[in-house]
Amino acid sequence: MTDFLKRQWPLMGLAILLAFVCFYIVKSGKEGVRKALIEDIIPAEGLKLSDIHYAQTDPEKALTWALDAREMTTSEDENSISFNKFRIKVKPKDRPEIELTGARGSYSRISGEINLWGDLKGISSDGYQIATDHIMIKEKSRQLTTTSPVVITGPFFSVKGRGLLVDLEKKTLKILANVTAVIDEESIS
Repeated sequence: MTDFLKRQWPLMGLAILLAFVCFYIVKSGKEGVRKALIEDIIPAEGLKLSDIHYAQTDPEKALTWALDAREMTTSEDENSISFNKFRIKVKPKDRPEIELTGARGSYSRISGEINLWGDLKGISSDGYQIATDHIMIKEKSRQLTTTSPVVITGPFFSVKGRGLLVDLEKKTLKILANVTAVIDEESIS
């Protein structure tokens, strides 16, 4: 037996060393790689993202839109979203593109309302512009409303007033109070 141990000790030592290494690897693998819990990824207050770009194409409505924001936060139940320092680009298939920038916004999936605030400026690819401090977009009724002062300019006119109602279904736009319109006659003729 002693002759056997003298001749085989290097192999037995290597086998014991290999057993220790395997044990260490198995043990450290279980401790080092644990499954992440959803609470570790999404905290109770919701998900907060910085410098986001979100784009969506809706083939049924022939519409593509993109939201760029410095910061976006979702609620814990993911039914509401808020964003800061944003730019929204909307590209309808057969209509002019629209780009809208502002300070902050929110969206509720339950009510289908989008609220945009803070030095809102919109411009369309055919030269129309809008400026106001707040707009509420009602997805379900396809209406845009505000009670804030509004300025709308086009290639040959400008309209100022207080309050706005845009019905996208009926394709109507109404400024509700204190309306002042200026028409550039030179551009018309």
